Amino acid sequence: MTEELFRADAYLRQCEATVTAVDVRGIQLDRTVFYPTGGGQPGDTGALTTADGRRVAIADTVKDRDDGAHLHVPAEGAQDQDQVLAAGDVVTAEIDWDRRHRLMRMHTGLHLLCSLVDAPVTGGSVGEDRSRLDFDLAETPDKEALTAALNALVAQDKAVTPSWITDAELDANPDLVRTMSVQPPRGSGRVRIIDVQGVDLQPCGGTHVKATGEIGPLRIGKIEKKGRQNRRINLHFAE
Repeated sequence: MTEELFRADAYLRQCEATVTAVDVRGIQLDRTVFYPTGGGQPGDTGALTTADGRRVAIADTVKDRDDGAHLHVPAEGAQDQDQVLAAGDVVTAEIDWDRRHRLMRMHTGLHLLCSLVDAPVTGGSVGEDRSRLDFDLAETPDKEALTAALNALVAQDKAVTPSWITDAELDANPDLVRTMSVQPPRGSGRVRIIDVQGVDLQPCGGTHVKATGEIGPLRIGKIEKKGRQNRRINLHFAE
């Protein structure tokens, strides 16, 4: 299995790795800094480069649903002719950092939003410029008040810390899980937790900033009614 370096350090931008397999699904490495699509967060993009100058642009990163393989998906045409990679090649794996960092800021911003809305989460997605959370909520929150509360949490520069708990600990604390539609993966013996100091604590496998001040100013966009008991709240950077 691929060693997922981003789990321990979301700020790693590149690493040296060895290609372990190449097939129609994508390129597998023994270790990587590329986050695969999951938990509403898109997979990383970037490039794999060999010492002799071969460079394969990576358009997406995913995990195979059947065998769990961590797949770096080449951009169209990137594995053609003299750029092709093969098992045994040593590469530098480098993510598009600017894109990743925006996703990290957004993802942590969604955790702040989740802490301010007292309702279960029914869905969500992380984007570079716009993200959303859907809540099992009958009434529409006040947009201006929510924006002000979000930016107050950003300004407090709260520490954001990953840790791990056991499956049993999670089962004993079911209120940690805010999402109705998706449950944290169990079976490995432990579950990753993201702790926004004194603000939010919940299972999450995504990448996050180290402190809320790094997010920057936010604003609440459109709040959409998606059903009698469902409200979609859109989140944007204020920049």
